[in-house]
Amino acid sequence: MKVASIQMSVVEGDKTATIDKAVENIRWCAGSDLVILPEIWNIGFMSFDSYLVEAEDNQGLTLTRLCEAAKESEVYLHTGSFVEEKNGQHYNSSYLISPDGNVLANYLKIHLFGYNSKETQILSPGDSIVTVKTPLGKIGMGTCYDLRFPELFRRMVDQGAEIFLICSAWPYPRLEAWQMLNRVRALENQCYLISANSTGFNQGIQFVGHSMVTDPWGTVIAGAGDKEVIIKTEIDLKEVETARQQFPALSDRKDWLRNHNNQKTNDK
Repeated sequence: MKVASIQMSVVEGDKTATIDKAVENIRWCAGSDLVILPEIWNIGFMSFDSYLVEAEDNQGLTLTRLCEAAKESEVYLHTGSFVEEKNGQHYNSSYLISPDGNVLANYLKIHLFGYNSKETQILSPGDSIVTVKTPLGKIGMGTCYDLRFPELFRRMVDQGAEIFLICSAWPYPRLEAWQMLNRVRALENQCYLISANSTGFNQGIQFVGHSMVTDPWGTVIAGAGDKEVIIKTEIDLKEVETARQQFPALSDRKDWLRNHNNQKTNDK
């Protein structure tokens, strides 16, 4: 399977130009099977004052253009995320689109980020874990800060996930945490993890880039620095089965630990 991660920066203050840039990058990924974009790339994650003004619904410019781009390039496309309005609330929303331009899944970011960020003040958290079966494999979707919450990824594995797709806007100085969490979430769940992080500056904040493709052994098989780039590589889902058979850690999990309501305790 050929995969591509688009690491890009926002055109500050010009949403249309940024969407045009993303569409052109998707065209460069023609021939890939699966493509992913970063988090809130169309206006920039740090553009909090623009969140409500630039919010769209699922008929808006961003998703419409991306559905067209997926169809044109005949790829499965993870849209990255954008601010979406649903029933009077606003979410950090991402979609998975099929090569015929149809929406397959929608994930609303569960863990909103409040540290030096206004995301928790403006947006509402999602409340649903999203995995979707595709001809490419079973895909689980997450966004940025979600990486710090391992229980989400275990739940996706329990639902059959073989590939995690993570869009992000991870800033400096937390580069080491970003690199570590990409690898650990792949390793402990014996899944592929494909991330697309933002790069460049937005509202004076620099993103770390370093998007990557990590295999089920926790090895980075393709990665970027902090410049704009498209990562292209190939993955083989047989490696997921191989990892789980050769080192069956997932099958050694204890049932009583999976359900904390039944967990044995010895509090003193």
